[in-house]
Amino acid sequence: MQALPGSAPRIASVKAIRTFTVRPVLAPPLAPLDRLASNWRWSWSRATHSLFASMDPALWDEIGANPARMLGALGQERLDQLAQDETFVARVREEDERLTAYLEGDRWFQRLEGDKPVHIAYFSPEFGVDGSLPQYSGGLGILAGDHLKSASDLGVPLTGVGLFYRAGYFRQSIGDDGWQRESYPLLDPYGLGLTLLRDREGAPVEITLQLPGDRRLHARVWVADIGRIPLLLLDSETPSNSDEMRRVTDRLYGGGGEHRLLQELLLGVGGVRAVRAFSDLTGRPTPDVYHTNEGHAGFQGLERMSELITHDGLTFDEALAQVRAGTVFTTHTPVPAGIDRFPRDLIADFLTSGLFQGLDAGRAISLGLETWDAGDQGVFNMAVLGLHLGQHANGVSLLHGEVSRGMFGMLWPGVDTDEVPITSITNGVHAPTWVHPALKSVSERAWGDAYTDTHDWNDRAVVSDAELWGVRQQMKGELVAEARRRVAASLSNGHTPAWIEDLLDPEVLTIGFARRVPTYKRLTLMLRDPERLTRLLTDPERPVQIVIGGKSHPADDSGKILIQELVRFSRDPKVRGRIVFLPDYDITLAKDLYPGCDVWLNNPLRPLEACGTSGMKAALNGALNLSILDGWWDEWYDGENGWAIPTADTASNDEERDDAEAAALYDLIEHQLVPKFYDREGGIPVAWLGMVRHTMTDLGTKATSDRMVRDYVQRLYVPAAAHDVALRADGFAEARAVAAFVSRVTGAWGRVSIAGVEGSGIPQQAQAGDTLEVRADVRLDGLSPDDVAVELLYGRTNEDDALARDHSVHVLSPSGDPVDGVTAFTAALPLSVTGTFGYTVRVRPSHAQLVSPVELGLVTYAS
Repeated sequence: MQALPGSAPRIASVKAIRTFTVRPVLAPPLAPLDRLASNWRWSWSRATHSLFASMDPALWDEIGANPARMLGALGQERLDQLAQDETFVARVREEDERLTAYLEGDRWFQRLEGDKPVHIAYFSPEFGVDGSLPQYSGGLGILAGDHLKSASDLGVPLTGVGLFYRAGYFRQSIGDDGWQRESYPLLDPYGLGLTLLRDREGAPVEITLQLPGDRRLHARVWVADIGRIPLLLLDSETPSNSDEMRRVTDRLYGGGGEHRLLQELLLGVGGVRAVRAFSDLTGRPTPDVYHTNEGHAGFQGLERMSELITHDGLTFDEALAQVRAGTVFTTHTPVPAGIDRFPRDLIADFLTSGLFQGLDAGRAISLGLETWDAGDQGVFNMAVLGLHLGQHANGVSLLHGEVSRGMFGMLWPGVDTDEVPITSITNGVHAPTWVHPALKSVSERAWGDAYTDTHDWNDRAVVSDAELWGVRQQMKGELVAEARRRVAASLSNGHTPAWIEDLLDPEVLTIGFARRVPTYKRLTLMLRDPERLTRLLTDPERPVQIVIGGKSHPADDSGKILIQELVRFSRDPKVRGRIVFLPDYDITLAKDLYPGCDVWLNNPLRPLEACGTSGMKAALNGALNLSILDGWWDEWYDGENGWAIPTADTASNDEERDDAEAAALYDLIEHQLVPKFYDREGGIPVAWLGMVRHTMTDLGTKATSDRMVRDYVQRLYVPAAAHDVALRADGFAEARAVAAFVSRVTGAWGRVSIAGVEGSGIPQQAQAGDTLEVRADVRLDGLSPDDVAVELLYGRTNEDDALARDHSVHVLSPSGDPVDGVTAFTAALPLSVTGTFGYTVRVRPSHAQLVSPVELGLVTYAS
């Protein structure tokens, strides 16, 4: 059809109703490329990564640096050429051999002595493995991805379980008005290198959940090989579903109410069923440990209880005991608003729909209710469910463990906060993923390997100041180039203004700040005094520059307002070029951002940062931290690895607190960071590099996910597996015994009391070496002495007669038969503590399968 005279030609824009990837045919010499492309070890293996990049470097960058996409985009002609390239074919063969050795060889876990788990199922709502697999929103997902990678490197027999979100989280752009915009490009799982789980006849495995209203939710299962670790991702985009059900896994955190609940049911219930199917098809043993990364997957425990009741004939209490024994629950949020809570009536609809066969719906609902005085019994709390179903629980830093014990202490009434059974394992980051290639090259030259946690960067004879400073400047130069590219690409008019060429400067002290943007992370604290910040940024002799990234949840307008405020400030010609907001913060940007900064800034409201692993990634690349003493920084700051921003705990309100902490931030930058950075010897900041060397050496031993996963294995997975095996043995004999014990002591505890306590053997003036003899008369009212532990708690006291937090515990022994329902317990304690001394006596339940002395929340103290 011709255009009308005088009119512009019309350009048709026809959208495809479906897109997919057409894979090429690989010649036999290149056949291993399929396996190399489909195993995500390439994302942290420099050799595999460079192999695919070398096929066409420009195309590699264009398609988002993903091998599966590369094979689809390269074209048959180029692949046929490479098949004739003997050098390239040899590289393919070598990489395939390395992958085989990696997948099949013994690693740390295989050399670990003693009983250990046979299979761990690790549930998370999001996994951050690589920027080309956008199934994450922030720190929770990045942590989960690093957990899988280190589990693979260490040989831990773990399977990841999550959901496949067809539109991922979202892509962020910033409008001319500074407001965040979201877009949701659809993902092709085949084009990403995922494979569909199929049964023995070749048909796709499909998981089905029975829902209220005679509805059914079906899901297929995609498998991503993360090194040695299979990651199962459930996907509701299947012809078996109605249009409504197909949208369940449309996007990460994209809906509320029933939509979110359906996602979490699919993750928990469907996830257990997917693991069962996968284990059956691959010959993997049934998991003996289930680890839930945050409360989103809590329903996995109810599904397992349902199995035990219907298939093994256990009662509700027996099934609960068995499930608790093998479950690890990790809480990541110190903010109550970050916990998913659903209407009780909505949960009741699903629990009575036939989804959980044999499960008493009323009792199951009670596991998630907020039954404490200030709680809302009209809601179902997923963190409460997780803690009730997980006998082994932890926070993700020492401070977060403390916060969590206070936050959830009401679930253990009468228990001292310090004894609430929530421990802590501090997060870590996967060094092979996050350490910059240039720094890995220095490490290889100096020590013979790309990265270990034993390198001593303090030795200037091994790595000189000039070499270390040179690589730090190289990394910063790459960040500057990427920032200029991103800012130019984000301009709506397509024109690149001249000022882009002056955006940032590799010679200037560079501070980085990037994270999700809830209000408590205080993105705009740096803007508290705009005039002072402007002076710091534009100092003619010793300027500072700040590079910022972050996404606000699409429904969080308060977070979007903070982004808008910062973007508008950064566009002021007075500071433009010295402070820049980079849109669409993700793994890809982070890999340029962390290494390219001299300083990493974190200024949350203390103690609302659970861990804050971005600062760890920066530290492993030689950046120094400037942070509020929160999360991991609270336990590992030592005065030589960065700077601590003082917390204004005594402020009378939030405004006063923000003013004080912002002023402290400016003072530190102006009077400590700037002088040390710009103080040079032969053009090199020697004192600054001394701090960098200390940081890389000290935190290199602690801030890695290898250390974190080893901690999980030894402190939580091994005990959980042992408890699971013990309760399961002999037809669940111990599970039945534990359930009977819990029922017995719970029913009787209201009548247990300490009738009296007598202390003797101490002269009028006690001294070290004297022996304190204690007798406690305990009324057990039907319980036996074997059902309880009677304990003497003793140590130094304060002015309020309270025992110090580090007090000691000594167990009293039963003495003689009960008299009139009272049993005497006695102990002799040599005094070794000097100074003000005090003691008390308590009685608590005692059973070999209890992880914590106060696990049941039943404790009686002497009056």
